[in-house]
Amino acid sequence: MKPLPKNVIISVIVFLALLAIFSTYSLQNNEPKDVSFAAVVEQIQSQSVSSITVEGNKVSVTLQDGTTEVTQKESDASLTELLTQYGISTGELKTANITVKEQGGGAYLLSILLPSLIPILLLVVIFWFMIRQMQGANNRALSFGQSGAREMKDQKQKVTFADVAGAREAKEELLEVVEFLKNPKKFVDMGAKLPKGVLLMGRPGTGKTLMARAIAGEADVPFLHISGSEFVEMFVGVGASRVRDLFQRAKKSAPCIIFVDEIDAVGRQRGTGLGGSHDEREQTLNQILVEMDGFDPHIGVIVIAATNRPDVLDPALLRPGRFDRRVVIDLPDIQERESILHIHAQNKPFAKDVDLRRVAERTPGFSGADLSNLLNEAAIRAAKANQKEIKKEDVLESIEKVLLGPERRSAVLSEEEKKITAYHEAGHALVAHALPYCDPVHKISIISRGSAGGYTLKLPAEDRRLYKRLEFLDDMAAMLGGFLAEKEVFGDVTTGASDDLKKCTRMAREVVTRYGMSEALGPRVFGEAEDMIFLGKEIHENRNYSEKTAELIDSEVEKLVNGAQEKARVILKEQRTMLEKIATTLLEKETIEKEAFEALFQTTT
Repeated sequence: MKPLPKNVIISVIVFLALLAIFSTYSLQNNEPKDVSFAAVVEQIQSQSVSSITVEGNKVSVTLQDGTTEVTQKESDASLTELLTQYGISTGELKTANITVKEQGGGAYLLSILLPSLIPILLLVVIFWFMIRQMQGANNRALSFGQSGAREMKDQKQKVTFADVAGAREAKEELLEVVEFLKNPKKFVDMGAKLPKGVLLMGRPGTGKTLMARAIAGEADVPFLHISGSEFVEMFVGVGASRVRDLFQRAKKSAPCIIFVDEIDAVGRQRGTGLGGSHDEREQTLNQILVEMDGFDPHIGVIVIAATNRPDVLDPALLRPGRFDRRVVIDLPDIQERESILHIHAQNKPFAKDVDLRRVAERTPGFSGADLSNLLNEAAIRAAKANQKEIKKEDVLESIEKVLLGPERRSAVLSEEEKKITAYHEAGHALVAHALPYCDPVHKISIISRGSAGGYTLKLPAEDRRLYKRLEFLDDMAAMLGGFLAEKEVFGDVTTGASDDLKKCTRMAREVVTRYGMSEALGPRVFGEAEDMIFLGKEIHENRNYSEKTAELIDSEVEKLVNGAQEKARVILKEQRTMLEKIATTLLEKETIEKEAFEALFQTTT
């Protein structure tokens, strides 16, 4: 029997208490006046009595004016005998209209128990509630080793592949899992065994959890969802017990899907020397490995796990027979971004000037979660403005909010700081526009966003996965454009270029040490980052090169940065007039969009 909710029990107790108070108050208001027996005799003699009712030893008197009184008589004599002894004549007895009622045993018992019945009932309810609480605590203690996996049964939450835009290759790979769950006999007859485990890998927000739910929705099977961190507890053995309970539940519900989110919480490599042999996380991982080997693949239990750190997983998890099928869910390309935007735009009223294709072009590198957040921010902005539709300006503003943070118009700059910021951003934009391998400039602004005093938004014309050396060199020159513009115009530099310098230095070092693009050092990778598996952070770099090579690396990095600086300086000197024009326009309008920026160059030529 399912226990009553705590709020219901408290409400019943309060109701009974109020009922007792009001019933006592009403009884007191309607209670007849208690008088002495002699007073009743006097009233009979004065013919003020209308009727008398005798019930046991209780004598109820009703007077001529309708008032009721009550008194008690002796138990060993009748009322008539007592009245006669007090000198009441037979005629006066007749006018009193005496009526005798026999008192039932139940009524008599109730009259005795009623005053104390309500407090007893309240005590019983309180003790019952306390006992149920103690039983609940015992049940929770006994269920400590049970898994907290949640089963999604609500049809309203059902997700299919139609609700997951993009990830075409991943869907094709996972359709085999769906087909096996729908018709396992077809595979068994051919002697085929579907992999027991499917590992979904991808960056945060790419839709790994959504993809797992879509598999369960397509196959129409139970879906047990649990996070990897829910296995690990302070007490050794609890995690392993929960793993056993989870797989037992899955076998009873077969065919079904077990989805373990963020499996790297328990699946990290063993043997790190931290925690000893009784490390709870390692015990839990061992139990997962045993369970995945223990059940028959023909029963229809598929284990799907998701992680954005596949490099830290234990090799035993990735061997054939466990998570031997790995599906990569990458960031969406422009076509997939447009499809994702259409799905999230279904219940939102957009104006006719909103082109989701243009939005997709302007959001390279956005994940599915970023795109959903983008449209949600646009809807919030439109609602705050009391609009009936979401306009183009709302969507464009939301893109920048997701990228850089909200506008900080309250951060008022002095006229000098505003002028420095304008020339700084104009330097970025001018150098980027002049170099052939830089991304096109889409927007320039001197309105503060997040921690940035201003920003220049450059977006690629198309999605790309490979980058050329010339692109890196031009990007470094564009990064230094703001720093050099300040120096060229004001003869001094500010701290506003600190982030640009950090990014430029990091890019130059990666060109030399990671991508093998240095002519002096050749196609080699220098330095291997060693992961601390337990902490999951790169806290040490293994220097696989000598001090002489380290000097050469520093020399090459300096050479690249100086080359980018010289390239940007030449552009700013040759096009000083255009730099002034862009900065002046920024000071007037604070923001320049792509079309207006291109128009500035056309009017100059």
